[in-house]
Amino acid sequence: MATAALSKPAGNPTWIDSSILVGSFIFMSALAISAYFLPQWRVLHALQGSIYIVVIFLTRRQSTWGFGAGALLAAFWNWMLLLRSPVGIQGIRMLQGGPLDPGDLIQLLAACAHFLIIAACVVGVLRLRPTSRQWGEFVGGGVLAIGFLLVMAFTVGPPEAAVHIKQAFGL
Repeated sequence: MATAALSKPAGNPTWIDSSILVGSFIFMSALAISAYFLPQWRVLHALQGSIYIVVIFLTRRQSTWGFGAGALLAAFWNWMLLLRSPVGIQGIRMLQGGPLDPGDLIQLLAACAHFLIIAACVVGVLRLRPTSRQWGEFVGGGVLAIGFLLVMAFTVGPPEAAVHIKQAFGL
């Protein structure tokens, strides 16, 4: 019995839970600020924020599905924002003393929050010493979260959401 307790951690360290909570809160705050100024994004941002509530809930229960949803959705969003949109280059220019655009600043803050979530989710899942099945759940959680985001962007999001996503994929 003692060996079984040592093979899997009993719970997440406080820093993992706190990092996921704080990162999610910062990201959802950025969504709320954006939705305040751009009402056409409100429904999509509310639904997107709901994913992070689920991530918080699942990761506190050490679910590989939740760790996967948190890490892979955050990585996907950061990939689209930082590498496949003009915001990444504008952010670099801004850090070098260029003009400050509040919208870009909010998106860069959201990207930093995502880096916090990614780190905490990756460490959280690695602490579980996942089996092959659990790695499948990790990937499955990420695929489901990204799929939910894409379906929502194309169905309830404003037309610009679909345009941004298509551009990110070179379509």
